[in-house]
Amino acid sequence: MHEARIDDYLAQLAEQGYCIIENVLSPEQADAIADEVRKLEAELEIKPHANIFEGAKTRRIYNLLTQGTTFWAIATNPVVLPVVEGVLDKGLLVSSLSTIHIGPGEIPQPIHVDDGIINLPLPHPPLVCNTMYALTDFTEQNGATRIVPGSHKFNTAPEFGKPYDSIPAEMSKGSVLVWPGNLWHGGGENTMPEDAPDSWRMGLAMNYCAGFIRQQENQQIGIPMEMIKTFPKRLQELIGFAPYQGVIGHIDRRSPMAMFDATDTHSLTNVFPPSPEE
Repeated sequence: MHEARIDDYLAQLAEQGYCIIENVLSPEQADAIADEVRKLEAELEIKPHANIFEGAKTRRIYNLLTQGTTFWAIATNPVVLPVVEGVLDKGLLVSSLSTIHIGPGEIPQPIHVDDGIINLPLPHPPLVCNTMYALTDFTEQNGATRIVPGSHKFNTAPEFGKPYDSIPAEMSKGSVLVWPGNLWHGGGENTMPEDAPDSWRMGLAMNYCAGFIRQQENQQIGIPMEMIKTFPKRLQELIGFAPYQGVIGHIDRRSPMAMFDATDTHSLTNVFPPSPEE
């Protein structure tokens, strides 16, 4: 992506707490991924978890990196990832990748922040940066994500379950919403008739965190090692096999990447700077 365009998105994120990157996927690509998600829902017999946060009429699939190369490409998307790296830094990690498929009759999700469990005073620099890929059009009627612009600058978090004024992040399929973890937001209400075409709103929640905090999904244990060995190198780094700033996450002073490629001299190099006696 052109550097000036990234700067524009980052300026929007700094000022209003979100941006929408349009046409990241073509309509045909979005449709193909949506079809893949529907097949997975059937194969895995996905049903709503039926709680106030995850929704009584919302289907969710977690740990999607185990479900094939389509989802690997989402994690490393060359249009979106540079923007997220601009919010965090290039040492960021994949925190979680899941689907959020909102059905007709779903009520609004409580307005919340994604980093609320991290006990730090507000406001604070971004520790989490999340993205939502629209695999169908996102409209106010079908449950587009609702956001409170500028709330990433607030010094308080929303009170769970309390209503707040918000706006729908309406976008066409193939577009991506990006926001930092301290933006107030929530899934929207789906008021579409059940028999209406495209009444279900489908999104892919591709979430990232700073490289020095724990990921939402335990990528190193939740994904089989034999599968991780087949991941592209950048994806291996993103799920936590590269030390942050050369230090956090090392194994005996060396990068965990060495376990995948013994000929990679970079990964075999001590990650710490040399001590004076060395």
